[in-house]
Amino acid sequence: MLYPASTAPNAAHGSEILEHTEIKAQARNLNFFYAGGVQALKSINLGLAANSVTALIGPSGCGKSTFLRCFNRMHDLYPGNRYEGEIVVNPGGINILGADIDPIEVRMRISMVFQKPNPFPKTIYENVAYGLRVRGVRQRALIDEKVEEALRGAALWEEVKDRLQQLAFNLSGGQQQRLCIARALATDPEILLFDEPTSALDPIATDSIEDLIGQLKNKVTILIVTHNMHQAARVSNHTAFMHMGELVEFGPTDMIFTNPKVKRTEDYITGRYG
Repeated sequence: MLYPASTAPNAAHGSEILEHTEIKAQARNLNFFYAGGVQALKSINLGLAANSVTALIGPSGCGKSTFLRCFNRMHDLYPGNRYEGEIVVNPGGINILGADIDPIEVRMRISMVFQKPNPFPKTIYENVAYGLRVRGVRQRALIDEKVEEALRGAALWEEVKDRLQQLAFNLSGGQQQRLCIARALATDPEILLFDEPTSALDPIATDSIEDLIGQLKNKVTILIVTHNMHQAARVSNHTAFMHMGELVEFGPTDMIFTNPKVKRTEDYITGRYG
């Protein structure tokens, strides 16, 4: 049985905080095991508020990126990995970890932007159009429209509109990352995943991406992994602190950074470890 997100049984940490908030997705008793049996996530219960930014923080190896990649079934690409529990996405209350769910469709609905810009060896235009073509869209006018819309959504249109047929590798690092965001936006995702999206960028490009995230949350729900606690404080509405595969604490970002309830969270925020 699928329960409304705010009444899911055993939904520790997340359900009370978001009780009066529209929930876009919720992990319920989520465990994850890498091939060989190593357990990387332990009974994670966490809801994502709709049209807001949720940041995942914690020391290296704590499970942040592992958790993030569960949301678009990236782990399916490697044999032997195993999920337990649910990730339920609304509307519809669909468990995207279900055996009958197509991971490719999940990745259209839930797009991902990686740590380093990874444009395809194609033109700027074809990078953005790629997901549409995978979905079977053939009408050139519709593809043109969606490419422009996505590039505008990524705040890149004015910089590239006269060179759409140039190779994407001709763009700067910050522009390439925004192109990857445009590529992710082109298929109209409901959730956008960011895995340390600015760690390879200079401060100016980082500011641009952070500003963009602030604009995008009006259209999509965002989950971001970051090692930069200042960035988490700047861009997110809610923050989850993870440690050793567990969700230690979750709450409004200002509360997590100024008045954490759990000592492990306080120790990490104040630099005692991590």
